[in-house]
Amino acid sequence: MTYTELRDIITASTLKADKGNFESSKQTLLMVLAELESIHPYAEVTEELEDFKKYISLQFRANYHLARADGQLGNSHQALEYATTSLTIAEKYLPDEVIGALNTMGIVYLDLNLYDKALEYYSQLLESPDKIELDKSSAGFAVNIGLVYAHLGSYDTALKYYEAALAVLEEIGDDDFRANVLSNIASLYKRIGSQERALEYAFKTLSLLQKNEDRDFSSIYGIIAGIYSTTGEHTIALEYYEKALANAKELGLQSKIASYLGSIGQFYQEIGFYAKAIEYVSESLMMFLELDNKQGIAITKGMLGHTYGSLDFEGYDPQKGEEYLLESIAVCTELNDKANTYEGLSFLAELYKNEHRWQEALEHYQKYITIRDELNSEEAKKQANLMEQRRQTAEREKEIAIAKATAAAKLSATTNLLHKVLPESISTRMIDGEENIADFFPNVSILFADIAGFTPISADMPAYVVVRFLNHIFREFDRIMQKHGCEKIKTIGDGYMAIAGAPIECTDHAERITAAAFEMQETIQLPEEFGEYLPDGASFGIRIGLHTGSVVAGVIGDERFVWDVYSDAVNTAARMESHGEADKIHVTHDFVRLLQNRFAATKNTNHGIAFVKRGEMEIKGKGMMKTYFLERLP
Repeated sequence: MTYTELRDIITASTLKADKGNFESSKQTLLMVLAELESIHPYAEVTEELEDFKKYISLQFRANYHLARADGQLGNSHQALEYATTSLTIAEKYLPDEVIGALNTMGIVYLDLNLYDKALEYYSQLLESPDKIELDKSSAGFAVNIGLVYAHLGSYDTALKYYEAALAVLEEIGDDDFRANVLSNIASLYKRIGSQERALEYAFKTLSLLQKNEDRDFSSIYGIIAGIYSTTGEHTIALEYYEKALANAKELGLQSKIASYLGSIGQFYQEIGFYAKAIEYVSESLMMFLELDNKQGIAITKGMLGHTYGSLDFEGYDPQKGEEYLLESIAVCTELNDKANTYEGLSFLAELYKNEHRWQEALEHYQKYITIRDELNSEEAKKQANLMEQRRQTAEREKEIAIAKATAAAKLSATTNLLHKVLPESISTRMIDGEENIADFFPNVSILFADIAGFTPISADMPAYVVVRFLNHIFREFDRIMQKHGCEKIKTIGDGYMAIAGAPIECTDHAERITAAAFEMQETIQLPEEFGEYLPDGASFGIRIGLHTGSVVAGVIGDERFVWDVYSDAVNTAARMESHGEADKIHVTHDFVRLLQNRFAATKNTNHGIAFVKRGEMEIKGKGMMKTYFLERLP
């Protein structure tokens, strides 16, 4: 082929990559490299060769764009090889291309989570924000450096680089690039828990992008969806996830289509809609397999493994869950993707624990701890801080002010968020610096409730109506729990779990949980707005199960933490609910005995509760048990 033909093929391959067709772009570029080798093997290229500059530039461009393509496909180690080759060629023969090659090296090392190496290359491009020249490329370097510091957790420094880039872009009037920087700032505020500020910058981004209707809005839609999901506004979150997916499909961005299918699947998994989660994630996986995107394949397999390994899923399949998680962990390890590796190890350890495979659970939990500690290592942060100290003397006062403001915002946002997602006494302990919070409570009362007939009720409801329906029910449940001094633990699909007697111990936990259970059944009414979606003959009722016993309670997770409780008593309470009946409170003999003893001890003869024997019955996983229904006396 001629030089012109090869040049045009490379140009066409970059257009494919711009549309998300990275695998096709990669194959085209590999063909170009093979053709160049057949014409003039790289090792034999000399400056005496005719049209030397032309052919060496093709070598550079092919390797440069291969690095970008493999990076997008998740093949970070292969991308590093191509990036290194392109830098070698540029440094030896094409000095005008060195800047671009250094930037690509930084991007690849960022993908590999080797932040100190990324900074090493970026430092050759840009010393500090105050030395940025007023051009688009140097602003781009500042943004990439900001991304590194954001990953390191140095949010104030990341913000400084972003703001420096914004100043450049505003002066030269580059709205497209400004939108990119604003979206990074939105993501940063989301990460530190300042969701209000995150939304502010996200909608600024959207406003800039909407000046041109024929462009990619999917990334910012995805960021907005993630923010609303974090704040618990599930209906709006789903709306934006679907917008992101629709926009990516409209533009034919295959990689993003696959990514947002996975995001929607993860969203459904988080709210307990496991069947829908599998539907979306499986489609995402098929697309990533077609694109040969290793990182996407690994992440989606991890999602499927987590779903199949969830005890709450009706299709619980530990063998399938283990298979998917092991495959995900293997690929993530190969890609040096430590964040997804340690998340997969966490899910796998939990699955082994559920299956009573204690040795394997311990081994994988220890691996999870090791990688988590590596991710939290201070070494890369120290190197970054030392570099900053050498460069930022003139800006020191400004940096301190930004750091203080960011820290104050982070503390305030963290405090508010913790009080929303954790019991107040637990969030206070976390804010005070306590780690590894775990407690034993010898005697508590546990409630499980779900909506009888939920499957037929929700079958014809649009997804956003289902979420709104559940929000209505669970808000009422939350109000009742707060009224009676009980603590909500979590929701799982249409299921609801609460506890009395922890984390604040009390002697009257049985009375509290009983009063809450009766009020749940007596006051919850289905609003008229949902009536049009109910199938003929569908009934709406609350099924409740109660038990008492000891529990272990603690804070689980690092990024998305929850306060949860564990014990055989918890499992028994769940069985009472699942073996119960609509509009009835199904309880164990132990709970009845405790409640009766409490009434006797407090001389409460006017409790107005009847203990209706249900007789002995086979309870899954428990054998024969004597159970009762609690009813109001006439």
